[in-house]
Amino acid sequence: MELSQSSSITVGAVLLAVIAVGYGGTFLLSLVTGRAQANDLQKSFYRAGHAHAGVLITLGLVVVIVTSTDGVPGWAHSLSSGVLYAAILIPAGFFLSVLGTDPKRPNKLILLLWLGVASLTVGLVSAGVGLIMAGTS
Repeated sequence: MELSQSSSITVGAVLLAVIAVGYGGTFLLSLVTGRAQANDLQKSFYRAGHAHAGVLITLGLVVVIVTSTDGVPGWAHSLSSGVLYAAILIPAGFFLSVLGTDPKRPNKLILLLWLGVASLTVGLVSAGVGLIMAGTS
């Protein structure tokens, strides 16, 4: 299996984006050690955002690589990018929806989380169907 030029660029960019996830981990550490302040809602959402970012980036990379195999329809490979979009949207929903001083509930930017869930679903269904089609042809 050989990655296409666009997939290679995507994978390289995503690997560089992992640096941002690592930086997020240092931010969480500053919350735990008391160097940064956040209320309980923010702490919970920041933890969830960080965890989802790491897991979804890993899943997105796997999906890009496996849908680059011969026989996977182009539409399936393209739509499977939704997994990587979800790796941006879901954490953004967690982080941005609790910005501010002592929020009591998430703001309207929580919509980003749900857009990410939809993107993740489309990406995974497309990848799964495309891989099954490749395997049966």
